[in-house]
Amino acid sequence: MKNALGSVDTVLLLGGRSEIGLAIVERLVRDGARRVVLAARGAGGAPPVIGAAEVHLLDFDASRPETHGEVIETAAKLVGDLDVVIPAFGVLGSQAVYDADPVAAAEAVAVNYGGHVSAGLYAARRLREQGHGTLVVLSSVAGVRVRRANFVYGSAKAGLDGFAQGLGDALHGSGARVMVVRPGFVVGRMTEGMSPAPMSCTPGEVADAVIAGLRSEAEVVWVPGRLRAVFAVMRVLPRAIWRRMPR
Repeated sequence: MKNALGSVDTVLLLGGRSEIGLAIVERLVRDGARRVVLAARGAGGAPPVIGAAEVHLLDFDASRPETHGEVIETAAKLVGDLDVVIPAFGVLGSQAVYDADPVAAAEAVAVNYGGHVSAGLYAARRLREQGHGTLVVLSSVAGVRVRRANFVYGSAKAGLDGFAQGLGDALHGSGARVMVVRPGFVVGRMTEGMSPAPMSCTPGEVADAVIAGLRSEAEVVWVPGRLRAVFAVMRVLPRAIWRRMPR
């Protein structure tokens, strides 16, 4: 449950090694969260030190949806009601690789979309039963309008964005909610070696925006915020022009 001051007390991070996810968790702990569960594939050993929080590790495999419900229920047994659940797993991959290996493309989509559907539905069930809590869905501007340069990844993010919005509507009135986060290009491990796009951001900047969104109970968060206006235009560009966007 949230503490006496209304701050987040418990956090579950699915994808416990994610740069963005860990940056969000660190800020939540700094703001008063006391119990954290980091769920990642092959998790083991001593948990990391995150401020003064009590940290638990759980094994989590995004590619095995049949295990997701048990992970979420185990997390709730460890720390109690879940105030914030952050699915922060996925793979970027290369469009050229996917063009050459459609099986690899399908496997990536199974994690980037299918894994989030499973984890999101299980998390929503838990939050609905609690009557409170926020599911933070890390979408992307890549899914707002899919570009030819990364259309396998972008199409999975488009599906995830639509799923998250629908799930948020389904939870309306239950006390639980969904917050959709749409970052632009994030400079970090996943994009190492790539040329940053205009209006790029860092994991820390995404985390700061997520914390602000949680405080204001926003439904959608753009990072940076000016991308909202940019994509209001991008969405309506004629397709012939959109095809010529830089690869």
